[in-house]
Amino acid sequence: MIERPSRPALTAARVVTIATLFCLSSWPQLNRGLQAQGQARPTIDDVINLKRVGSPAISPDGRLAAYTVREANWDENAYETEIWIGDAQSGSSRQLTNARKSSSQPAWSRDGAWLAFVSDRDGKRQLYRIALVGGEAEKLTSTEEGVTSFAWSPSGAQIAFTMTDPISDAIKEREQRWGEIKIEDQDQRYAHLHVFDLSTRTTRTLTKGSFVVGNFDWSPDGSYLAFDHRGTSDPSDSGTADISIINVATGERSVVVVQQGPDSSPRWSPDGGRIAFVSSMGKPFYYFQNSVIAIVTLGSPAVQSLTDTFDEDPNLLAWTQAGIAFTASQRTWSYLFTLDPATRKIDRRPARDESNSGGFAITSDGTTVAFLASGPSAFPEIYIAPVATMAATKVTDSGEQVAAWPKHAREVVRWKSQDGAEIEGVLHKPADFKAGRRYPLLVVIHGGPTGVSRPVPYGSSSYYPIDAFLAKGALVLEPNYRGSAGYGEKFRSLNVRNLGIGDAWDVLSGIDALIAQGLVDRDRVGSMGWSQGGYISAFLTTRHSERFKAISVGAGISDWMTYYVNTDIHPFTRQYLKATPWDDPKIYADTSPMTYIKQAKTPTLIQHGADDARVPIPNAFQLYQGLRDQNVPVQLSIFKGFGHGLTKPKANRAAMQQNLDWFTKYIWNQPTGSAQ
Repeated sequence: MIERPSRPALTAARVVTIATLFCLSSWPQLNRGLQAQGQARPTIDDVINLKRVGSPAISPDGRLAAYTVREANWDENAYETEIWIGDAQSGSSRQLTNARKSSSQPAWSRDGAWLAFVSDRDGKRQLYRIALVGGEAEKLTSTEEGVTSFAWSPSGAQIAFTMTDPISDAIKEREQRWGEIKIEDQDQRYAHLHVFDLSTRTTRTLTKGSFVVGNFDWSPDGSYLAFDHRGTSDPSDSGTADISIINVATGERSVVVVQQGPDSSPRWSPDGGRIAFVSSMGKPFYYFQNSVIAIVTLGSPAVQSLTDTFDEDPNLLAWTQAGIAFTASQRTWSYLFTLDPATRKIDRRPARDESNSGGFAITSDGTTVAFLASGPSAFPEIYIAPVATMAATKVTDSGEQVAAWPKHAREVVRWKSQDGAEIEGVLHKPADFKAGRRYPLLVVIHGGPTGVSRPVPYGSSSYYPIDAFLAKGALVLEPNYRGSAGYGEKFRSLNVRNLGIGDAWDVLSGIDALIAQGLVDRDRVGSMGWSQGGYISAFLTTRHSERFKAISVGAGISDWMTYYVNTDIHPFTRQYLKATPWDDPKIYADTSPMTYIKQAKTPTLIQHGADDARVPIPNAFQLYQGLRDQNVPVQLSIFKGFGHGLTKPKANRAAMQQNLDWFTKYIWNQPTGSAQ
């Protein structure tokens, strides 16, 4: 049962636990009903029910794209995916898999005759393959632990995959005697490479030892695998990866890149003589600094950077016969880039007008890509295009689901922050927007801080019902505050030793700019966000409480000292604040919402996963108790069984409904239902 305060008294406060929620009808029935209504106003459940495409994989000949379709299964309270095939020649699609639970990670064999994928239809995530000509899927592995990631060998005779090692006999014996005890930093489990042989139907372990294998890639002749690895799976060790190669036949392993900072995502050159990878080039790893694409020649220890002049984080895609392909964000947009390793020349490939592209998969000759794209008025779809022109063919029609829904507008806006920094954001306007009228404003702040908000309709936010707010007659602003991706390393560094403080400047100045333009009613402003967005909202509810009528804090930091000693990524705080709490307690206090708790006045909804390791729940209790002590209206909702994110439809329904109720009450002064 979900409760909420029954009256707006200053002492009202509730701790809410998410339990059971109601279900809804299937998507096809829902969609038909909405289209019959014309400009129907979608509910929270309607948005959750949207089928969403993703994970495109291009066929070797560039004609087909395999991709996933995700939808909510209310009976199982799960998001489930199936694999579909889209054809660039006909522009049509067909469903390929149809089983219980999920099928995902489609990958083509080199001859294009087979698709391999992972599925948990029998419990653990196992490898399957299915023939393109039809027939049933064939189960390939029956491992004790689930398959994490995999890749076909060039010949198609083998599939390499990674898997977490089973629980050791020593730990099993200890638990049998003493019960479950976790010894911090000691009970490590590692992940290793394995090879499945399709002719013998046998699996062979390829790597062993006290390290964790991450990304990997087959050499062009299929003799070797290149892979990145680090000492443990602890997120705090994510900045320590090195690169090795291993002989698939003999198991002989050699390290090819070992230097300070992370070196990861290896990709072989077409001639098999070099490896490209993402690197910090021997510098200590910092969340806000650029990485580069580098190459190493086998047999030589020299590492050469290729993208020093590119002021963003590149995501290495592949080393094709036409050169190196990578993706990156630039401001609110995202693009495909090609890199000539000989000249270091970088070209941004043409993009569809006002389009965000991602999830690229490219053919080995570098001529054709499949990708996911969307825009301010375009629902995300799968496309296939020649790299040279990017003249894309759409192979899905997901937008039909929202064709009858209100046509809200989204535009990129800019303003100057308190210190002169230029800030961008996405401004959502309701379909019936009228110039000259002042609207309530709700600010939705992304996480990260290196996330980025993009102008996309009916986005997949699991926490904030943006479209319901628009339907009620509000403007919604998503600020790309300092630290956001897409604006270069200097911009991402602007909140170093300035967390919360500078972020708040960016949010408040954006609000002021909209007020000055005559768009916003200054007396009806609210803010919300998850993770880093939750932290900024917590900072606003304490230090800048007089500016807001209501605030929602999702999985947010309330005190950096509390966060530092509890989180699973201790380096994050040391890097952004440039100190530990014992080295510089003042910077920890200055940037913590709890320091300003005596100033708090704004009614605040707090939402948090009970098992959150990234932002542990003591942060939520600290803010909750502090607000109670100030007699501020507050509600704390604890989502049992969830970590840092809410990953099931009923929890997403509850989070969005609670936020809709909270802001309806305090922004519109209207009675609300409940998220029961």
